[in-house]
Amino acid sequence: MSTSIATASYEPLTEETAIAYIEKLNQKLGLFPAPSLLLCKEIGDGNLNYVFHLSDSLSGQSLIIKQALPYAKVVGESWPLTLRRAKIEAEALQKAAETVPSLVPNVIHTDDDLAITIMEDLSDYTILRKGLIDGETYPNLGRHIGTYLAKTIFHSSPFGESQQEIKEISVRFTNPELCKITEDLVFTDPFFDHDTNNFEDHLKDTVIELWKNEELKLEAAKLKYTFLTKSEALIHGDLHTGSVFVTAEETKVIDPEFAFFGPAGFDLGLFIANILLNTISKTAIDEQQHSDLYLIIIETIEVFKEEYKKLWQNHHVEAFIQTEGYVDYMLATIFEDAVGFAGCELIRRIIGLAHVADIDNISDCQKRLCAQKNALELGSTFILKRRNILTIDQLIQETKDVLK
Repeated sequence: MSTSIATASYEPLTEETAIAYIEKLNQKLGLFPAPSLLLCKEIGDGNLNYVFHLSDSLSGQSLIIKQALPYAKVVGESWPLTLRRAKIEAEALQKAAETVPSLVPNVIHTDDDLAITIMEDLSDYTILRKGLIDGETYPNLGRHIGTYLAKTIFHSSPFGESQQEIKEISVRFTNPELCKITEDLVFTDPFFDHDTNNFEDHLKDTVIELWKNEELKLEAAKLKYTFLTKSEALIHGDLHTGSVFVTAEETKVIDPEFAFFGPAGFDLGLFIANILLNTISKTAIDEQQHSDLYLIIIETIEVFKEEYKKLWQNHHVEAFIQTEGYVDYMLATIFEDAVGFAGCELIRRIIGLAHVADIDNISDCQKRLCAQKNALELGSTFILKRRNILTIDQLIQETKDVLK
């Protein structure tokens, strides 16, 4: 793992020192009107950071302070992490805001020395994973995520930016420490008997069979190589349903601290997989096909393709852009990679270190086992068949065949 780059002035905030920090900053930036009476609560439930909710009980205004820790909060100081990820996250949000300002939170202030990002308060929103588990529906979600992916990927690729700008972006968002986490936890450890893995005893025989599947491991190795070497666009790097805030009408993509210049299909693959994990969970519980969840996937992919093609035609900087078949080739390649990456994500969420509540919170042991096995089977199917899954309909049908 990486070594922290904590400066001499760095110290983790507490609820009390967070208030003091904002009160001092308020004198310069006018974050809250005077007089103010600030209240603070640490609300972070993630693995890597502190998140503080600051509110003024007099004006009702509020904001969020996110502070990176020099280690993984979920593990402790034995797992050191670079604080530079806070700067990458803030700059990735600001970069996304250039093209999709309504789909990311507004960054108000950054402090590199303390690894702090101050941003707009999204407390009125719901974490997408929780909303889906609770059975809520979000009619704009697929359109919003498809738009987010198309615009952020195209405008940070050689098709939408000059070669000089692309080189600058790729250097600015070099993120080796957090990429290493993805390389290990998504693409490597789940396919071997590794001590970071975390799965229930009743899955042991199934997992051992997966580890023995040399064809699967070969294809997983190829996908890992793609992740390591394919530099196509600035990607979020961790786009699961815990990285999206939603209301009935709005969507905000958060937490791009894993952002780097990588394969354009990665974010799409992770998002598809996490929607499918919720689908697998619900199907195991009530044995019904959940068409509303399939529609999210369908609309996300369709809107992504439509928006990408519009950008390709109207905002390109590449001489070959009008060459017949080129855009279709690019979209087909992105889709193939996305299917494979989705397969790796499905498997790692069952075998690997970081699970999802969609599956783990199924109280009935037999139904949970069913969901876990279905996720592993579907993940393996996507990895092995990704070159033959050419359309959205084929992807959905492969899913239904596993879950029937």
